[in-house]
Amino acid sequence: MSIDVDLTTWQWIGLILEYGIKLLAIGVIPEDRKPSSANAWLLLILFLPIVGLPLYLMMSSNFVSRRRHRIQQEANVMVGDAQREIPDHPVDMDPDPEIESMLRLNRTLTTFPATVGHNQGLWADYEHALHRLVEVVDAARDYIHVEVYIQAWDESTDEFYRALGRAADRGVKVRLLFDHIGSLKYPGSRKLGKRLSAIGVEWRMMLPLAPWRGRFRRPDLRNHRKIIVVDGEIGFLGSLNLIDRGYLMANHRRAGRQWIDVMVELTGPIVTSMETVFAVDWYSESGESLAISPPVDDGERRPGDTNVLQMIPSGPGYTTEPNLRTFISIIHHAKNHLVICSPYFIPDEALLSAVTTACYRGVRVDLLVSEQADQFVVHHAQTSYYQALLEAGVHIHQFPAPYILHTKFLLADHGPESGVPVAAFGSSNLDMRSFGLNYESTLLVAEGDLLDDLYLLGETYKSVSIPLTLEEWNKRGFWRRYIDNVMRLTSALQ
Repeated sequence: MSIDVDLTTWQWIGLILEYGIKLLAIGVIPEDRKPSSANAWLLLILFLPIVGLPLYLMMSSNFVSRRRHRIQQEANVMVGDAQREIPDHPVDMDPDPEIESMLRLNRTLTTFPATVGHNQGLWADYEHALHRLVEVVDAARDYIHVEVYIQAWDESTDEFYRALGRAADRGVKVRLLFDHIGSLKYPGSRKLGKRLSAIGVEWRMMLPLAPWRGRFRRPDLRNHRKIIVVDGEIGFLGSLNLIDRGYLMANHRRAGRQWIDVMVELTGPIVTSMETVFAVDWYSESGESLAISPPVDDGERRPGDTNVLQMIPSGPGYTTEPNLRTFISIIHHAKNHLVICSPYFIPDEALLSAVTTACYRGVRVDLLVSEQADQFVVHHAQTSYYQALLEAGVHIHQFPAPYILHTKFLLADHGPESGVPVAAFGSSNLDMRSFGLNYESTLLVAEGDLLDDLYLLGETYKSVSIPLTLEEWNKRGFWRRYIDNVMRLTSALQ
């Protein structure tokens, strides 16, 4: 008799806890969260509270850490003070009012002004890009700053790291940052730090997850930036990770996957902005403050390679999602043509609405994506949006498998009869993770020949891609639709 009473008591306790958690979640989770994210978390917690609640507490808190927010706020003040006298854009630039509005938006959100940058080349071939990096590192005189999300010392990158070692041997200060979780799964990651120390490189892991050392953080955060600066004079920025282009994993090798990336080489004052982003991240991980070199420029606005560029850092330290607002601004600016290139296109409501609205306004929208993404969940989450995109009139171009199109840029209205061109280029994908969970580095291109280079790059990608039609897409079966929709829910869990 007592056993039945005890069992009933525990059942009541369980029910009270379960429904208490659900009622609390309904009133707590939606606060300061996008509806799609709130709905996804509520669905998981309401159906699977034992699984959903621990995941929510571990991975979805809006609280990153007091230390990181403090550092970001201090950095914003530092950057703002250092550049207070610099105008929003070069004084001899006469921007279109919409472009000027974008520059002002980004200055407000990030404190970075638009400035001059000389385009020294868009490196779209993997081997050529690495070779050029080695050349620049071998010519370094004072210091080298490397901040790249994924790094692995393998056969492909061996010469780059040896070049860093040669630089250190001749007295060049080499500082290097790589993401802890981003690099952890690749062969040799556990020995990478020791190998770097052995050649004289001073290194730190970005966002280290080491609770036993008092360094606990949300395990889903990443520093996804790719920035390399040499002597404060030459900077590289883009999508290239320092790892073999097949990413070393057995499943990638079996599938024959090869990543398609691009880096831009720049000189001029924009390099100071890039170096400032590195300095903030270096301070976050090391506590060391770096003196930022003054802008290096000859003062000449050359018609060939001079660009007006604006650095747009983003990430959990910024509460206003500067990269997302920039992308949406560019999409709304487009009057005739819009090119979107992203390996992971998983838009939130605002971005999806902006893209489809552009189509309804008569803008031709070309979306460049991989035919088959490298991740199952991401691939199906992305393709869950194809129906709405195709119905709105988006032209979807699938870069053929097994290649992974990893380049990321937006380009609006390039061409003599297309209006005023503008672009964004860098490390940020167009997905919810890149807007809210990743630290990203993006360049707004407001003027210059980099706009031409990006247009030609997009045309090259299109020429080898496979068009996807609405008629073809409508032939997919029920289970494909079901899987896509389930994976779409997971993309909003942030």
